[in-house]
Amino acid sequence: MRFGIQIVPEDRWQTARVKWRRAEQMGFDHAWTYDHLNWRSFRAKDWFTLVPTLTAAAVETERIGLGVLVASPNLRHPVYLAKEVAAIEDISGGRFILGLGAGAEGFDATMTRRTAWSRRERTERFAEYVRLTDSLLRQPVTTFDGRYYVADEVHSYPLCQQRPRVPFAVAAGGARGMRLAAEYGSYWVTTGAPNRVESAPYEQALHVVRRQVEALEKACVEVGRDPATVARLLVCGPSVGGVLESPAAFFDAAGRFAEAGITDTVVQWPRRSEPYSGKVEILEKVAEDLDRHRNT
Repeated sequence: MRFGIQIVPEDRWQTARVKWRRAEQMGFDHAWTYDHLNWRSFRAKDWFTLVPTLTAAAVETERIGLGVLVASPNLRHPVYLAKEVAAIEDISGGRFILGLGAGAEGFDATMTRRTAWSRRERTERFAEYVRLTDSLLRQPVTTFDGRYYVADEVHSYPLCQQRPRVPFAVAAGGARGMRLAAEYGSYWVTTGAPNRVESAPYEQALHVVRRQVEALEKACVEVGRDPATVARLLVCGPSVGGVLESPAAFFDAAGRFAEAGITDTVVQWPRRSEPYSGKVEILEKVAEDLDRHRNT
């Protein structure tokens, strides 16, 4: 089991930098942030964007993996995303992980367009989004003529330090998304029950996660890939709750999810209020025992 932390990008950098630095010192394997313009209850509150946040985090840290959970078609064209990814990956010295998801309805989906996408269009867009981003990060020159995205002789220099490109962490719950994760993902990402925004005790998520892992493994077989080559990353907090109630709860949850097929558990940096209300002191105590549980 590997362990990660996700940090809400709400703090001015003199405060935020301490969290990113501390995440590395605590021994977490990877640290993540969000990719939104506005998000839920933070709409009228401070909220900083992905690229400058992870650029600064890359300078502030030395070892820890850095990623986004998740970039989506809501905000930027794949060409712009790929160029930004290449820059962050260079600054981080090859530590970047690109989380990709279809996105959801809400502020990000409607602020810059008159009509919200249907679920079918969002699913189709995401498939093109992943394929085009993959090409842009793998090859020097890309031309792509899709239904939703176009790229005309886009030159991608420099290419990624990680080869053949930065790892993709593909968020998926449905059959088409699982197939994309099987084809393109170094990681598959789940938050537990799909489209749920209220957390429930982690024990209740186990059966959902088991079914999702089975669906992922089936998709891998269908595309001719060894299921063991795809890491399975569970993001706790949005729907999976109770994981940071105590160190005992954290490691109990990690053990149960490992048995269900999860390889990476990500928790939210505790906040003073909801969402993700909790105590940093518990996170500190968890960190003291990470090494002992990492390979169990």
